[in-house]
Amino acid sequence: MKYKFCPECGEMLIEKELGDEGLIPYCNTCKKPYFEKVGQSVLVTVVNECNEVLLLKQNYVSRTNWVLVAGYIKKGETAEETAIREVIEETGQRSDKLRYIKSYYYEKHELLMLGYLMKVEKGDFSKSIEVDELKWFSFDDAILKLRCGSIGEKHLLNCLKYI
Repeated sequence: MKYKFCPECGEMLIEKELGDEGLIPYCNTCKKPYFEKVGQSVLVTVVNECNEVLLLKQNYVSRTNWVLVAGYIKKGETAEETAIREVIEETGQRSDKLRYIKSYYYEKHELLMLGYLMKVEKGDFSKSIEVDELKWFSFDDAILKLRCGSIGEKHLLNCLKYI
């Protein structure tokens, strides 16, 4: 998100050189810089004791491709709390066996995605209204179900060495 007006006083921002940062939107009235902001979310590869990968079908995202668990970080939450909450909300699976893997930038949505791997013991599904279908897949089948070249595919491949 790029600021054009000061969120405090409403004045139009100018571009001001700020050290190593270069030209930054700046409010001359409030004497404050406003750096561009990106949203933060989590992306979670959920794997059970049989090394199966849990994928979701969310028709509002894609009617053809499956996806990994993902969600926005809420104010006051850590990324780890978000990952655990999203897995429970979207799938009903529970675990605190969480490992940070890697971050990804999703330019289309100006979003920083923090990638995790969660190991669970296979339990009953309890899907949210956001989820149309849940299914366990072998690693090889899961790769084929994710959109080729997607962040989900990259993340699943990055998780492979920890599964």
